[in-house]
Amino acid sequence: MTATTAVRSLLAAATAALAVTIGLATPATAAAPADKLAVLSSFTQTSATSYNSWNAARQNQGAWSAYAFDWSTDYCSSSPDNPLGFDFKLSCARHDFGYRNYKAVGAFDANKARLDSALYEDLKRKCATYSSAVRPACTALAWTYYQAVSVFGSFAAVSDADLAKAAELKRTALANAA
Repeated sequence: MTATTAVRSLLAAATAALAVTIGLATPATAAAPADKLAVLSSFTQTSATSYNSWNAARQNQGAWSAYAFDWSTDYCSSSPDNPLGFDFKLSCARHDFGYRNYKAVGAFDANKARLDSALYEDLKRKCATYSSAVRPACTALAWTYYQAVSVFGSFAAVSDADLAKAAELKRTALANAA
């Protein structure tokens, strides 16, 4: 997909999502299921806007039923969904959404790197919501989760040692902040 095609697809999906949001259309009339890849792409970009569009659709899945998206998730798989109290659950759910739906349409390999990057950006945005004292521990875990999916394709690669290292980083940060 060229950059121009990607931008056009993203703009078309964003326009459709905006029409739905402001009540000018329903998802079924805003874009035909033939545009499933464009909508899927708009829901799986690295931006906060893409995350917010996906989350709004996730909360209203019935409206998107014509697209037959797979909304199922096991969140962060075998790794903690809330490591050290950092809530990674929705970031992992969006990552699952991308993996499952791109596999279903046979376009996974071409999109895996972007899906993994979107996960990392989502996790970093989540980390930014925590205090500056513990943010480095959160960001370290975000990097570890990203590396696990990027290199191994699974969160299963996150080890107890990785979690212990981040826990120590968080303890030290909190002690220094006190």
